[in-house]
Amino acid sequence: MSDEILVNVSPTETRVALVENGLVQEIYLERTRSKGLVGNIYKGKVVRVLPGMQAAFVDIGLERAGFIHASDFASNETTSSGPEGGAAEPAHGPATVKDIRELVREGQALLVQVTKDPISTKGARLSTQLSVSARNLVYMPMAHHIGISARIEDDGERDRLRHMLEDALARAADTRSGGFIVRTLAEGCCPEEMAADIPFLFKLWASIQEAIETARVPACVYEDLPLFMRTLRDLVKPRIEKVRIDSGEAYAAMCSFAQKYAPEILPKLEHYTGDRPLFDLNGVEDELERALDTQVPLKSGGYLIVEQTEAMTTIDVNTGAFVGHRNLEETIFKTNLEAATSIARQLRLRNLGGIIILDFIDMQDPEHQRQVLRTLEKAMESDRARTTITGVSELGLIEMTRKRTRESLGQVMCEPCPVCKGRGVLKTPQTVCYEIFREILREARVYDNDKFLVLASQAVIDCLLDEESTHVADLEAFVGRTIEFRVETIYNQEQYDIVLV
Repeated sequence: MSDEILVNVSPTETRVALVENGLVQEIYLERTRSKGLVGNIYKGKVVRVLPGMQAAFVDIGLERAGFIHASDFASNETTSSGPEGGAAEPAHGPATVKDIRELVREGQALLVQVTKDPISTKGARLSTQLSVSARNLVYMPMAHHIGISARIEDDGERDRLRHMLEDALARAADTRSGGFIVRTLAEGCCPEEMAADIPFLFKLWASIQEAIETARVPACVYEDLPLFMRTLRDLVKPRIEKVRIDSGEAYAAMCSFAQKYAPEILPKLEHYTGDRPLFDLNGVEDELERALDTQVPLKSGGYLIVEQTEAMTTIDVNTGAFVGHRNLEETIFKTNLEAATSIARQLRLRNLGGIIILDFIDMQDPEHQRQVLRTLEKAMESDRARTTITGVSELGLIEMTRKRTRESLGQVMCEPCPVCKGRGVLKTPQTVCYEIFREILREARVYDNDKFLVLASQAVIDCLLDEESTHVADLEAFVGRTIEFRVETIYNQEQYDIVLV
């Protein structure tokens, strides 16, 4: 089946789905009210320097100040990461990181770029190593070296691209300084395509410099392209056969962009005008719903349990209804193989990052362990995010990391439950009843009232008047006062009030 990209544009949000072999592999969301910030350049102000952490907080005009570590300053950096997350090779050996107090002071204006969106309670991660991107190249005005994306593994192609860029720079009319990274998308490109990116990037940087000169602090001086345009720049690779867009305005803008910067993409663009909503095709809407569930079914009858927390994500593999045809070890091995492929897809689909712990079903055969690990590594090869995978630990766990640059799908689309506040569980009616008993005892010692009125949810009041009625009578006798009850329909199961009457 063909690989394609579906772009759904509405006044409130833009959604992009990457479909490979008929399955949705990645979903990107950008809402009009809360656009991603990665790639934006700000003229900010240092508001706090933390020598103990070798870091500083920078006000860039957002709700929370951004965070920059001493190693994120251009003078300390010797390597850079390309937009695909693959690091380019360093131009020199490792540099000694300077003390943060030598780099900035409080109140200083600082030009920074967002490298990681604000996530949960954390502000944006910042860097002074600025860069702007075109289709094939990343230009770094503060750097002085040429790098090749580490995701281009063929040595011959790496050499070809390096020589091609060096030749293009030698022939360029503009001879300004700066470094470049050849992006993964440049693999297989011709000299003309690469050369066309250089004047575009130089002009873009010149316009940013003009904005910097006139901007007040704090201010955004450069905003990256909207999601539907970044799709053309970052996601359209040779294997993509179609890019379907359901908005006429966005389709026209994408055609104009492609004609100017990537003519080879133009034939792949298609304005979708069908009656059926675009995201209903290939079941993208259903996949979005399933990507918010903790349980992921496997075809064999087994399932995954995906639990995302602030500190890490854990994925547990269970056999479920799958019993196999030969023996238990075969059942476990087949379930784990299927789970390895499914886990790689779920990580991309949900955009889970940070520390990830995989708890496969225990396998006795070392060869089975190696095959499951190899299957996972192979399935992760198509992931654009940088990943690191360890071997199977003594506890049978696989630890891995996946670079996190933006919020996960669940963080974008959901918020913590206001009832359980993200715990995922509620106190039972019985637990709340016992809390009420203790509160009545406390208040009876302090206040000299005639009676108590308990306001609570229907489930808690039912419990008080039924299973706990004997304890209520004993409590009334002990405190020497009447206790009355009233159901408050707007209260959740954990809410209650005790009114002194």
